[in-house]
Amino acid sequence: MYGVHPPKNSDTAVSGGTADVIRTYQTWKGSNVFFLRGRFIFGPDIQSIFLSIFLIVAPAVVFCVFVARKLLDKFSHHLGVWIMVIAIVFTIYVITLLLVTSARDPGIVPRNTRPPEPEVMDQGIEIDSVQTPQLRLPRFKEVNVNGLTVKVKYCDTCMLYRPPRCSHCSICDNCVDRFDHHCPWVGQCIGLRNYRFYFMFVSSATLLCVYIFAFCWVYVIKIKNSEDTSIWGALIKTPASIVLMIYSFICVWFVGGLTVFHLYLISTNQSTYENFRYRYDRTENPYNRGILENFKEVFWRSIPPSKNDFRAVVEREAESLPWALRDGFVNSNVEKTPSDVEMGDRKATGNYGSGQVDKYDQSGHDDLQGHPRRSSWGRSGSWELPSDVASVASGLGDSNRIVGGSSDSLGGQLRGQNRQREVNLW
Repeated sequence: MYGVHPPKNSDTAVSGGTADVIRTYQTWKGSNVFFLRGRFIFGPDIQSIFLSIFLIVAPAVVFCVFVARKLLDKFSHHLGVWIMVIAIVFTIYVITLLLVTSARDPGIVPRNTRPPEPEVMDQGIEIDSVQTPQLRLPRFKEVNVNGLTVKVKYCDTCMLYRPPRCSHCSICDNCVDRFDHHCPWVGQCIGLRNYRFYFMFVSSATLLCVYIFAFCWVYVIKIKNSEDTSIWGALIKTPASIVLMIYSFICVWFVGGLTVFHLYLISTNQSTYENFRYRYDRTENPYNRGILENFKEVFWRSIPPSKNDFRAVVEREAESLPWALRDGFVNSNVEKTPSDVEMGDRKATGNYGSGQVDKYDQSGHDDLQGHPRRSSWGRSGSWELPSDVASVASGLGDSNRIVGGSSDSLGGQLRGQNRQREVNLW
């Protein structure tokens, strides 16, 4: 039998011993990682965030220690102090945008527990020359968006028809509204609810790189003028500036290129996924409302609330556990536990605690002939033995054990027959 156990460090409560009260994030079927009991949601590749933070903080620290500190005396009226302060504040701002992008719901569409009702009749299968019609779900549906027809696809994992501009992320295992892409640098999907912060993060990181590069160059010029040397001579005197300028130049090509690309996507109201898959440049884009309205949609329109309350209390009744398990209610917390069902004296194993029991002889033995084949979930299987095999087995006594799904029950019958023979002999 399978048992469902909530995570060890969970705020689980038991009410009356019949129901487990847990929270939504503890039964989440996606691959997300939660912190502070469901208050923050990250992608499964959360470790990449630490690499991104290091790539931002390390050059900023080097700049403040080896460049900005030397510029304190190079400028009058405390201008050198402001150079360092701006660098520190700007770095904190970029890291904050990174965490806000990574730690919020990107627009996950809640998955259904059951597929929607079928609407299309299929030919079905033929049994005994009788055609049995079956209901099936169409793979695509057509919806109207701004006067244009758009196809929406059925998601087998989430068991729903995805809304327009929604796609399923194979890394996070969620359907995300207005899915743009899954960014490995922030360890999160980019969608409807965090795209604004993602663009702000990328563009701010670009400005930070330009800022560091510019003042490193200013410091080199200051050295050149003060010591009356060449540019190469000044660069040799400040190797930290050389490293920072090379690093900033490379990063500007990366994050700066992303900034320009997403400016184009925003102006045309496209996502990265749509741009690479549908190529609206060649067809009419049903979501394009003009450059001004497109920018308003991203930066000035209020962000819709999350469709998921990850801290909502979910009550799992004991009677509903088998159904929940069958639908994959809990995947990471399902484990095999020793069963307390014995084939000779079987306890109730129907609906979990519902009082229904399997059919068996009141004397404690399995009714092999009248017992229909049942699911082997949670207990050993049972097979009906031919009469000739049973008769041969009955003469072997206790020395041999018949291996099978109901061998314990059959062994009990054989031992009972042997004891009866011993009584007859006496």
